[in-house]
Amino acid sequence: MNTAVSRRLLPGRGLALLGLLVVAANLRTAVAALSPIVAEVNADIPLGAISLGVLGMLPPVCFAFFGIFTPMITRRHGLEVPLVLALVAILIGHVTRGLSGSLTVLILGSVIAFAGLGVGNVLLPPLVKKYFPDRVGLVTSLYVTVLSLSTLIPALIAVPVADASSWRVSLGMWMLLALFALVPWVTLLVRHRTASQSGPVVEEADAAILGRLWTSSIAWAIAGVFAASSLNAYAMFAWLPQLLVDTAGVSPAQAGTLLALYASMGIPCALIIPVLTARLTNVGPLVYVGVFAFVAGDLGLFLVPETLTWLWVSLAGLGPLFFPFALVLINLRTRTHAGAVALSSFVQSVGYTLGALGPLIVGLLHELSGGWRWPLGFLMVSALAIIIAGAVIGRPHVLEDDVARSR
Repeated sequence: MNTAVSRRLLPGRGLALLGLLVVAANLRTAVAALSPIVAEVNADIPLGAISLGVLGMLPPVCFAFFGIFTPMITRRHGLEVPLVLALVAILIGHVTRGLSGSLTVLILGSVIAFAGLGVGNVLLPPLVKKYFPDRVGLVTSLYVTVLSLSTLIPALIAVPVADASSWRVSLGMWMLLALFALVPWVTLLVRHRTASQSGPVVEEADAAILGRLWTSSIAWAIAGVFAASSLNAYAMFAWLPQLLVDTAGVSPAQAGTLLALYASMGIPCALIIPVLTARLTNVGPLVYVGVFAFVAGDLGLFLVPETLTWLWVSLAGLGPLFFPFALVLINLRTRTHAGAVALSSFVQSVGYTLGALGPLIVGLLHELSGGWRWPLGFLMVSALAIIIAGAVIGRPHVLEDDVARSR
């Protein structure tokens, strides 16, 4: 970043930028911290297959459910107050999970934490639009990169921390990160209340936008892209290691390394895609690149999984470039903060609802077929469906105009 850009970006908004980044650092810790230490938790709290399945489906289900209601809260309280409440929920959820002595309390703590994550997911794009309307691509790139790291780091250190102390510390310690994230946002709230000119003013949510989203082609197109990306990503995180052991002849340890490779591909996507999306007049080529990566990776695993396995896994991992792509479009395809909140809620609620079905459908197809060709075929078809949505997204129009035409 050159000096001129730095001067325009940071003065008066440094605290908001810090706040956005530390919130992003919190948005996957509760998801990624549990699965690596399931064996340790199981020693104290018996976890059967059904319980593990429930815990695995909770994140996207909670993201979808609580994301639906976020615009209703922002209409009365703006963006910052709901975000502070979301961070408090994340903090309470981490503490509850760390202190849990039964499966019921563990699930309750997870639901509380994931509720906070769901609200935070929806609020970050409109917060970027509010504080950095001139740097949507850059700031989205920064926070999505931090979000990607918040998926990797807890998974890497969960076991060492549990071994050095206990699984309760490994789960509960993330409350400190939530506590830290509260500091800049509480400070901004105090500033806004003592001096109205301290921050940008947010328009009140337009009930017409909320009520007519279901008729908007742009809302459905972005939701479709987000849903296909979520479905493929959740399915791969759930089943890729077993698929590779069965078809590529790798060991479980090698399969785990390849899963980490798959996850790591999200980092370059987070760095590059938001900036490109914001700068390109026609974003259609990015849609086709993402679809090609999805299909090429899955097709390689379908036809020759034992040859160049790392390449097919890497390509499949590039497919979820649609996640940061959709987050940027939420801001680029809306004119107002109210529109961004409504569209963010709709896109993420629909996307995470369908994403939650990915592991289930892939598991059922694997069970019915006794192999991995049907599941991989299903994932390829779901990726190809993005092309239809891409034709709508490529047109330079905004949600508010879409809604106005539907009246």
